[in-house]
Amino acid sequence: MTDTSFPPLVDAAWLKNRLGNSAIVVLDVRTPPTGGFVPGAVHSDYATAGWRTTVGGGAGMLPEPAVLEGLIGGLGIRNGDHVVLVAAGANASDMGNATRVYWTFKTLGHDAVSILDGGFAGWIAAGGPVKPLPADRKPVAYTAHPRPGLRATLEEVEAAVAAGTTPLHDARSAEQFAGKAKSPQARAAGTIPGAVNLDIAALFSADEHRFAPADTVKALAAQAGLPLADQPITFCNTGHLASVSWFALSEVAGVPGVRLYDGSMSEWSADPARPLQSAE
Repeated sequence: MTDTSFPPLVDAAWLKNRLGNSAIVVLDVRTPPTGGFVPGAVHSDYATAGWRTTVGGGAGMLPEPAVLEGLIGGLGIRNGDHVVLVAAGANASDMGNATRVYWTFKTLGHDAVSILDGGFAGWIAAGGPVKPLPADRKPVAYTAHPRPGLRATLEEVEAAVAAGTTPLHDARSAEQFAGKAKSPQARAAGTIPGAVNLDIAALFSADEHRFAPADTVKALAAQAGLPLADQPITFCNTGHLASVSWFALSEVAGVPGVRLYDGSMSEWSADPARPLQSAE
């Protein structure tokens, strides 16, 4: 779990009461944005702005700190700003736009970051005001203070598989986990040996515009057979869905030491020599 000085989730009422606060930057990461914007929000398209990159076999890798410094500073976000992230709120996968960017800020040592629970859909449902266009902010210098402990590298995952003692969480669908379906980003079907499956769909309710509470997250992990000790590693195909489970486990449920493997199946399966596991 990371620094808890700032709430990982804020609701529409919280944000309404703080619109115009110069220390808060609302960052809309929808792809694409439709229906307007939270007043004062800046927009950065999650899919195209450069929040993820391709490195070797990994299709959704964390960019280098210098690249992210330019991206974030270019949005007018300062090191001391409290960033509130807005996704569309359509489903758990969509909330991954916000959770992946949240995790990115945390890996850069930026703890002043929260997610608008329910996303833009929740904002509209709560009667939040809307502006037709996003705001523009003057670019500033932004400095990263990298925190590598939130990220699992390929070498760490290989060591975890070899040891067999680190919980590995596959955040994809049951079909992909079982090897009955495959994402285009993965070379082959299957999962990382020793992994257990917890589909992220249950971690967010679009109807209620909220993430599952801590006790529900822990109960779902227990049902899936996922231990919450020994620094669990969560993965998917490109580190997108896994960011939702990382957020739910680490930030909502307060599980210590959870790591996100951003290379995920796209990187792991790229080398045919690495083992894959499928349902019998």
